[in-house]
Amino acid sequence: MGREVEKQQQQQPSEPYTVEQLVAFNPYNPDILHELENHVNEQVSAETYNLDANLCLLRLYQFEPERMSTQIVARILIKALMAMPAPDFSLCLFLIPERVQMEEQFKTLIVLSHYLETARFRQFWDEAAKSRHILESIPGFEQAIQSYAIHVLSLTYQKIPRTVLAEAVNVEGLALDKFLEHHVTNSGWVLEKGHSKGQLIILPPTEFNHPELKKNSADNIPLEHVTRIFPILG
Repeated sequence: MGREVEKQQQQQPSEPYTVEQLVAFNPYNPDILHELENHVNEQVSAETYNLDANLCLLRLYQFEPERMSTQIVARILIKALMAMPAPDFSLCLFLIPERVQMEEQFKTLIVLSHYLETARFRQFWDEAAKSRHILESIPGFEQAIQSYAIHVLSLTYQKIPRTVLAEAVNVEGLALDKFLEHHVTNSGWVLEKGHSKGQLIILPPTEFNHPELKKNSADNIPLEHVTRIFPILG
């Protein structure tokens, strides 16, 4: 009986390592490169995100440049754009060789990043419309950028004109009505009729659009943003 149990245990295959384990225990092993590339595709299809795994893959590409997949790199950068306002795009770009950055699709992504960082949303959506062949394969991209645009607007506005919101999120007409209805129900927005400026949207109060709510600790840089930089510099 004891020998049968021992034999069964020997025949059982060992469980595969998770991506997190591969990154934590063996981040510079080129043998994990294929698993990390597959994980990027899984992030796209499942609409998840793993910055640490993506940075690990970009570091491996530095040591194995002949194995670099520009399609995978582009997907990593697009996912990083979707994570704004986190500084992930810059962290990833730092690990990509300049010769690769000069390729047309990466030049486009860098321009899009600049538009988002400077809150030039009209220019962003115009450029994105010209680059659908790069972006349309990434589910959730438009919704992620809309969320970022709303985040930026909420830093400045207590009340925002409908036209300004429409330009920032690239939604108009009946689609914008449904968009507003959703946020009134789920985000605490309030619709107000302006006197001469059309409809106004009252955004929920925050420490940014209502300075009186601001706490002293709010001036600090989030620790998670600082700790992400250290592995890159190392």
